[in-house]
Amino acid sequence: MTLYLVRHAMPLVDPATDPATWPLGPDGRAAARRLGRGLPSGAFLVASDEAKAWQTLASAGERGVLRDPRLREVRRTEQFNDDFRRLRRSYVSGADIPGWEPRLDVVRRFAAAIRAAMERAVRRDVVVASHGMAMTVWLAATLSLADPAAFWADLRFPDILVVDLEAGTVIRPDADRP
Repeated sequence: MTLYLVRHAMPLVDPATDPATWPLGPDGRAAARRLGRGLPSGAFLVASDEAKAWQTLASAGERGVLRDPRLREVRRTEQFNDDFRRLRRSYVSGADIPGWEPRLDVVRRFAAAIRAAMERAVRRDVVVASHGMAMTVWLAATLSLADPAAFWADLRFPDILVVDLEAGTVIRPDADRP
């Protein structure tokens, strides 16, 4: 059984609405279809219940995508401005930010969702679609990432990562793709 983490494709950004409601835009849907061709067939598919995450897996899911709210992005109060990257890098690196979900809470809920998905998969590969900060915080706690901020900044829209929990490694299987 292999665990694949997928960062969602690019959503249709609307500053006037909650980012948790953003669907994929046309480019994001096309990227999600391309990504779907690289996922293992017959895998157990689970995603955050945010539209951009489960829509990223929808084209790969002949049997559907289970939606799990524990895979949501970090809960936070965040201004829509040019400072968001700095705040997010600080957060994934370990800084407490008022109004943001404690990282330990993110780790616990994300880990519970991963455990549940692996149990339900019954020896099938598991593909989990989620969000950059939540994935990074969980991986940093689980695998002791050397530089969580750099890891987060390097994630793509969409992205596929292969996680080996026993070996403590995470790799991008298509590292040579543009």
